[in-house]
Amino acid sequence: MEDFFTKTRVCFGTDALAYLKNCKASRIFIVADPFLVQSGMIGQITGQIGNREYRIFDHVAPDPSLELVAEGIKEVRAYRPDTVLAVGGGSAIDEAKAIMHFSRQLAEGADMTFIAVPTTSGTGSEVTSFAVITDTQKGVKYPLVDPGLLPDVAILDPTLVKTVPPAIVADTGMDVLTHALEAYVSTKANPFTDALAIQAALIVMKYLVRSYEDKEDSKARAMMHYASCMAGMAFDKASLGLNHAIAHNIGGKFKVPHGRTNTVLLPHVLEFNAGLTDYQQKEFSETAIKYANLAALAGLGGMNIRTSVKNLIHQVKKMQKEMNMPVNFRECKVEADAFRGEEEALISGALSDACIATNPRSVSRQDIQAILKSAL
Repeated sequence: MEDFFTKTRVCFGTDALAYLKNCKASRIFIVADPFLVQSGMIGQITGQIGNREYRIFDHVAPDPSLELVAEGIKEVRAYRPDTVLAVGGGSAIDEAKAIMHFSRQLAEGADMTFIAVPTTSGTGSEVTSFAVITDTQKGVKYPLVDPGLLPDVAILDPTLVKTVPPAIVADTGMDVLTHALEAYVSTKANPFTDALAIQAALIVMKYLVRSYEDKEDSKARAMMHYASCMAGMAFDKASLGLNHAIAHNIGGKFKVPHGRTNTVLLPHVLEFNAGLTDYQQKEFSETAIKYANLAALAGLGGMNIRTSVKNLIHQVKKMQKEMNMPVNFRECKVEADAFRGEEEALISGALSDACIATNPRSVSRQDIQAILKSAL
């Protein structure tokens, strides 16, 4: 038997922040990106809280570390809030998840409500039971997976993403596409996750470049915000695959932004997972067929499965070019010798990453080595 459920209530639309006015919270611990505090944008959140008591914890950094999580837990234990409110990108939400989760394990605030307010459109962290925490000393990212990491409420207000810079729109948007495509062909995919993954992928292919090119395109920004959430719902149930298994390790070693790392790897992983051989190929994997079906829905269908898959891969590359994104890791300022020097660690890390278990095609060390070589 299989099941599908979502714990998180999703409030969305241009007035979604109004949810905070009427929620029952009385003592709120806000985990926020420091930029939101420094720029004054946090006022959009605190303005909804009104006269209720709150404390802001803005010790948040990209790829949140174990040390920052420990600091946050100490603050929660001292403040004893009834609600944790995470505001920011994936890093802020992931850090809040870890703080919340470990605080509960320490028997602190077991009944705390957890509300997530994303200010970027990429990770889908507001609806997932995943968080990624970094051990800075070892240079390794650790995915946490537990149903207790799921927020109780996610607030998707497109006004919060209106000012996101184009480069971040590109990075986070292609992360959404990677989430959708990996969830779609995961070995744990089902008709419900497929519906969410397909819709998310189609939205990204239609609206991401528009969102990148014009921050005043409110519809494009809103649709990307919703696509991020839908892709998160899909991969929360179906998990991910090889792309993320490799990306987690490259990001930990070389500090390349997560979405950008996924983007560089994506065409190579799509090609590998599809298992295309030559023009005489007559039998295709289920993965190749699913890619071809998605390509057709996106208006990219070709004469046969092979050309349809190739068209999908070409579309990814086209979007990279239109958004001036790097297409290899050298363009991400990663030194070739340093990259090759870490090759064995990257391969071993990818093979032990939890995401690889649901990749649709079995993966060897040589396969990852070939992908790394192509992506360099």
